[in-house]
Amino acid sequence: MSQPGGRWRGWLWYLLAALAIALLLQFLFGNWSRGFDASGDGPRLVYLLAFLVLVGGGVFARIARRPSAALRQAGAWVGIGLVVLLAYSYRDELGRIAHRLSGDLVPAAGQAMDGQQQMRFAAEADGQFHVEAMIGTTPLRFLVDTGASEVMLTPSDDRRLGYEPSTLAYTRVYDTANGPVRGAPVTIPEIAIGPIRLTDVAASVNEHETKGSLLGMSFLGRLSGYQFSGNTLTLRP
Repeated sequence: MSQPGGRWRGWLWYLLAALAIALLLQFLFGNWSRGFDASGDGPRLVYLLAFLVLVGGGVFARIARRPSAALRQAGAWVGIGLVVLLAYSYRDELGRIAHRLSGDLVPAAGQAMDGQQQMRFAAEADGQFHVEAMIGTTPLRFLVDTGASEVMLTPSDDRRLGYEPSTLAYTRVYDTANGPVRGAPVTIPEIAIGPIRLTDVAASVNEHETKGSLLGMSFLGRLSGYQFSGNTLTLRP
C-alpha cells in the first residue's frame, strides 16, 4: 500500500513535467508561430513535441518512483555531456596535442608543421630517419638516404604494391658500401608523406632482399627543400 506522501511527491513531479512542457510550448509558439501550416514546419514540430512528451513522461515517472537514484543517473549523464561538449569545443587543440604525441611516440609518422605544409621527423634510436609513406593505399616504411640516387624498393615491398619482382628486368647497377647491386627500374605513380604528394617518382626494385626500402634523391630532390638539424628532419613540398 502506497504512502500518502509518496503519492504527493509523484503528483509534484508530474506537475513539474506539465509546467516544463507548457513553457516549451510557449517558447516554440512564440518563436515559430508562422510555421504552423501544412506545408511548413508545423507537422514536424508536432511530431517532435509528441516525442518529447512521451520521453519526458517516462523520465519524470522514473524520477517520481525513485527520485534519488534517477537524479544520480541524470547527474552522471550531465557530466558525460559536459565532457563531450568540452571535447568538441577544444577539438582543434586536442587534435594538435594528439598529433604531437603521435609524432613523439612514432617518429616515422612525423608531424605536420607551418599550416600543415611541412613535415618534421625525429631521428629514431638507430640515429637515422625513417618515414611512413603511402603508395596509393599501401603504407610503406622508408629509410631516408640522401646517398641513394633513387627510391629503392625491397622485393617484399614491391610485392605489397602488387608487382612480381621475378618479372622485372634488373638492368641498372648501383655502387653501394656493400658492393655493386642490381635494380629494376619502375615508376611509382604517387608517394604521399602527410600533405606532401609527388607523382611519377622514378624508383628501382633491389634484386636482393635488404633491411628496408630507401627514400632517395628521386623523391627528395623534387622537394622545394629538406633540412637536417640535429635529430630533426624537415621536408618541404
